[in-house]
Amino acid sequence: MKVKICGITDLDTARIAVKHGADALGFVFTHSKREISPDAAREIIKQLPEEVDKVGVFVNETVERVKEIVEISGINMVQLHGDETPSDCSSFGVPVIKSFSIGSVEDLINVQEYATDFVLFDSPRGQYHGGNGKLFDWRLLENIENIGNKLILAGGLTVENVGEAIRTVQPHMVDVSSGVESDGKKDHEKIKKFIEKAKNAN
Repeated sequence: MKVKICGITDLDTARIAVKHGADALGFVFTHSKREISPDAAREIIKQLPEEVDKVGVFVNETVERVKEIVEISGINMVQLHGDETPSDCSSFGVPVIKSFSIGSVEDLINVQEYATDFVLFDSPRGQYHGGNGKLFDWRLLENIENIGNKLILAGGLTVENVGEAIRTVQPHMVDVSSGVESDGKKDHEKIKKFIEKAKNAN
């Protein structure tokens, strides 16, 4: 099971996540309490192992600006968390994750239109487009077809529920941000335990 730790803002947390087996780290380049500048992300990314995916999270950003941040920061994957169309997702030159907020089965109707490398299913939007720490009903994903190893599960995952989530949904990857925080900051012990639980879930 692959694990992505999202909302990285400092090198120590990035190194802890990698040390304990994180496969991907997320850097948020949009309005969020976890927002980071491209220059600050670059300083972290250049000190990380090559095999770890560095994912930039964007919301309704222009293609030109996304490409610019890819160049500046060194991210090697783009996660689109807004209202991007299928054509918006085909212009970046790096792998793309398209995020979908799932509150009902109707929210899954348009997923097949997106020929992205991965699709991420998250809880319905709150104050921010992601990272709100809310669960959604995983049973809504039971009948989705032709996703296979493209599915990334997010939304309210914690040390306590990630094992059940993996066994229920069988995703390619799980993605966590607020679920490994204490008082709004990344908690290194929670990161360690979350990765352990996810890796041993099956």
